[in-house]
Amino acid sequence: MARIFDVIEFFDETGRRMVHRLPEHGSGDFRLGSQLIVRESQAAVFFRDGKALDTFGPGRHTLSTANIPLLTGLISIPFSGETPFKAEVYFVNLREFLEQKWGTPEAITLRDSELGMVRLRAFGTYSMQVNDPQLFVNKIVGTQGLYETSQIQGFLRGIIIAKLTDLLGEVRKSILDLPSLYDEIGAGAKAKVQDDFNALGIALKTLYVTSISPTEDTAKAIDERAAMGAIGNMQAYLQFKAARAMTEAAAAPGGVAGAGVGLGAGVGMGAAMAQMMAQAMQPGAQVATMMCPSCSAQIPAGSKFCPQCGAKIGGAMICPNCKADVPEGSKFCPNCGTKIA
Repeated sequence: MARIFDVIEFFDETGRRMVHRLPEHGSGDFRLGSQLIVRESQAAVFFRDGKALDTFGPGRHTLSTANIPLLTGLISIPFSGETPFKAEVYFVNLREFLEQKWGTPEAITLRDSELGMVRLRAFGTYSMQVNDPQLFVNKIVGTQGLYETSQIQGFLRGIIIAKLTDLLGEVRKSILDLPSLYDEIGAGAKAKVQDDFNALGIALKTLYVTSISPTEDTAKAIDERAAMGAIGNMQAYLQFKAARAMTEAAAAPGGVAGAGVGLGAGVGMGAAMAQMMAQAMQPGAQVATMMCPSCSAQIPAGSKFCPQCGAKIGGAMICPNCKADVPEGSKFCPNCGTKIA
């Protein structure tokens, strides 16, 4: 049996509900002569058969044929002061809803002018206010079938995210430039969203972008790019690293220092490494090598020090067998007879 209402009202202590349906399920029996109480920042919309009918503003209203002309057509029997009619009432909150949150549930994939392809997440806030209660109820309740506040807010966030994604695709800027464009992006998104909100009877008051951040994988790519930029001259960096490694090895017991190699050998080894890398990175390039007269390792041609044993290349050579000094150009060691090259 439908519930009969003599006093029709709704008080929201939290002030956070956008719309409240009375009764919550089915249709109610409302009597002519019943008292309708609409509080400040509220509007009461009578709704029947998928259509919003009469709307009442703040105040106390006595339902009569004079103030509900559209509802009188719903009465199928001769009416009197106690004749009921079936309908629902939606109490719409007209206050401005501040600090509403929005954010992308999934990362957005976009082309980036510097990084190529990036995946981003965006977050922000917005505020809005129902400015046409009857249109709002028709569109949100009648068309979308939504009347829970969380459902309505989710629907509105979906509109914002769709428009923002479209806008970011049009901006065609690198993620590195986006932080300086938050105000412009927010203003552009607000302009795109406003028409959709107006069609729902809602005024979009503000829309702000508070964060556009990369996903973890994109952030790693940015960090690697920043590290490469900080290094600058790769050859100088490799020489520095090699020299430091050789210096540490020379200081260690039994290290390279035992072979009489110091910092100069480290710098030479770094230059050799840099030279090999530079040549290897050239398409189709062949790296020219020579044999170290000390350890017989293959090293880049023109090296001044061996990157394997640290021996100085050029001038007096060292016999790989007895370690004696051998005059440059010798083919055999004059001390032990070992073949040099």
